[in-house]
Amino acid sequence: MNQKSTHKENSRILGAHLFRANETLGLLMISLLSKLVIVATASSLVSSSATLAQLLPCCEKVAAVEFIQRPALELARADFAIIRWTTYNPGGSDEHFGIVHYGTDPKHLGQTAKSHIRLNRGHSQTIFRVRLSGLEPSTTYYYTVASVDGSGKADGKTSTVSQFVTPGPGEKFVAFPPQSVSKPRRQ
Repeated sequence: MNQKSTHKENSRILGAHLFRANETLGLLMISLLSKLVIVATASSLVSSSATLAQLLPCCEKVAAVEFIQRPALELARADFAIIRWTTYNPGGSDEHFGIVHYGTDPKHLGQTAKSHIRLNRGHSQTIFRVRLSGLEPSTTYYYTVASVDGSGKADGKTSTVSQFVTPGPGEKFVAFPPQSVSKPRRQ
């Protein structure tokens, strides 16, 4: 064999070894990538599972909530209003309801509106917002607020009677954040 053919043979053998090495490395990379995908998928399933997710311990229910911000009108239009208030976290069950008893006579608050809320155990305060629907324009309404847990047990405190006046047709009043009454534009 001459030197040229020996060189060709060596190159062919080396090429075959490199091809097999690349093929083996490729299969190894695919195998590693597959394992990584399986581990990542399994990890995401485990960490997103509600039963395996970390929960904060249940807050002890307080005897009576304390108002941090007294109940106040957040927004009013001619036919609805939103009442807002903030208390310290009442504790107990995560499921709670903000309740507003209201009416046009301060001695007879015969209508009730309630709004579901889920307590955040990591926060010391809870903001309640309740929408009152079916209101009449340019009418004075009186109301009290309270909150109850998911089973209907009161959180122990009802506000004093407050009042607001619904705006006229086409007007709105935004009190939170503080703003003035807005009236429709005339063209």
